[in-house]
Amino acid sequence: MDFLEVIEKRHSVRKYSDRPVEKEVLDAIVKVAQTAPSSRNSKSSAFMIVEDKDTLEALSQMRDYGSALLKGAAAAIVIMGDESKTDLWVDNCAISATFVQLAVTAMDLVSCWVHINGRPCVRLEPDGARAEDYVRELLGIKEGLRPYCAIAIGYPEEE
Repeated sequence: MDFLEVIEKRHSVRKYSDRPVEKEVLDAIVKVAQTAPSSRNSKSSAFMIVEDKDTLEALSQMRDYGSALLKGAAAAIVIMGDESKTDLWVDNCAISATFVQLAVTAMDLVSCWVHINGRPCVRLEPDGARAEDYVRELLGIKEGLRPYCAIAIGYPEEE
């Protein structure tokens, strides 16, 4: 499919089939994401593939709103930024996440963006526990990397 078809076809999908996404496909998606432009070519984005069902379920509980769909995904790619490389790590992560979603679409998969950065775990407690801290602890993310978002990935649920 050509680029304009990918752009036209891409949309957020929150329900996935039970079919697992092949490891080679997930690796190829990350490889594409690593080519995303970044401020001063800082390459400040990092990626973590999550395929384990128990971990996806735990990840789906990072917030009491907007993250439950991760439980049904075949995989997720968590996009993180290295704030020591640039103060524009957030922007770089957003570009990288977009590349992930476009690559997913080009490979006839579907996805949905789940925001982490700046989000509270409980919507009605905006100054309470943070989704970023929950994800950091759950996934064992090293200091210096900031979880920005998770892209849920899978094959579309049968119509």
